[in-house]
Amino acid sequence: MVVRVRIRIESEQAAIETIALANSGYESETPQVLIPIRLAQTLGLWPPREGFEESEFETAGGPLRVWIVPRVCKVRVRAGDVESREAEVDAVISPLADEVLLGDKAISELEIALEDAGRGFWRFRWEPSDKLRRSEPPKYWR
Repeated sequence: MVVRVRIRIESEQAAIETIALANSGYESETPQVLIPIRLAQTLGLWPPREGFEESEFETAGGPLRVWIVPRVCKVRVRAGDVESREAEVDAVISPLADEVLLGDKAISELEIALEDAGRGFWRFRWEPSDKLRRSEPPKYWR
């Protein structure tokens, strides 16, 4: 099991609610959300244009070519009765990804505390330690 959370992701062109995997192993210097091309299209962020930085990430599966758009999206976690503060994030667009990933800095900005990743439990940092939330089912963007 892993921790997946319901998010609202917003660009200048569109906003959508989806599920994102909280991946603490996805390290970055800035808050980043890795998104599949299909979601990038929905948000008006594909195809690449001026301001998109082509880059290569080193992953466990080998190099991954991505396009980074700095500070282009706003994200909130929605958890039934409450939601997180809004975080401004870089969109990292991947041709291979089929689900949304929150990087380590985005997880921090959204105040997510991963309590038990093996069982899929999490909470917001400002909630009591016994307020455990369950992981959402995956949402694939194929």
